[in-house]
Amino acid sequence: MSDASLQVTRVEPPHGWVRLQLNEVFAYRELAAFLVWRDIKVRYKQTALGVAWAVIQPVTTMVLFTVVFGRLAQLPSDGVPYPLFTFAALLPWQVFAASLSGAAASLVGSAGLLTKVYFPRLIVPLAAAMATLVDFLVSLVVLGVLMAYYQTAPSAAIVTLPLFLLLALTTSLGVGLWFAALNVRYRDVQYVLPFIVQLWLFASPVAYSASLIHSPIGRVIYGLNPMAGVIQGFRWALLGSPAPGPLLWPSVAVSVALLISGLFVFKRLEDTFADVI
Repeated sequence: MSDASLQVTRVEPPHGWVRLQLNEVFAYRELAAFLVWRDIKVRYKQTALGVAWAVIQPVTTMVLFTVVFGRLAQLPSDGVPYPLFTFAALLPWQVFAASLSGAAASLVGSAGLLTKVYFPRLIVPLAAAMATLVDFLVSLVVLGVLMAYYQTAPSAAIVTLPLFLLLALTTSLGVGLWFAALNVRYRDVQYVLPFIVQLWLFASPVAYSASLIHSPIGRVIYGLNPMAGVIQGFRWALLGSPAPGPLLWPSVAVSVALLISGLFVFKRLEDTFADVI
């Protein structure tokens, strides 16, 4: 074989703007599917109740919020039964919180894999975020049972539900990429993240309605919390509550900005993961 037929690949550190190279994720799609399946199995491995946790957690939270905010505080629920009102909001919130936590811890949890073989590191947090959809589907069935019990039919806007789910995943992945990259270098992130998620829960309209904010400008500002638009969108699509309106586009803009910035930060630090972890 002549030297002319040999292909030479030169590996150099990146300079200037980072190339995202998202096409590599598609090229390694089979590995991504395997990691999703692995994360699903690990999630329920050696648990006594298994998938039942996907029911117990949101139902327990729904009961607690119903007693405290629905009965005692008597917060409005957009004309629908308060348990339905809360559970419809907990659906996207559980996806967001679980995806964010899983993505943030994914690189450290896969340290052995990262130091042995090359593949697009972006696959690891992406797989961790996608694995949470199993819980979502189980909880969606529970919501269907609740809607049948309260004799509440979904509105025609239910066809938009996948878009709001995509927006929730986009938000969680964007923030998760930031925390995943930082968690490799600063392990304090694992202690800070639960506190941030808890604060974010009460800053989002899970236990209360976004319609309490009457000012259009105030609703636009509140929409800078991307989960506000997601949650109100879920209630609109499932229960016929007021449409997200001015909340939606600020939520979409912030969600996309978080994802793009998260991708660039992740790719910028990607070459150091194997050395630092």
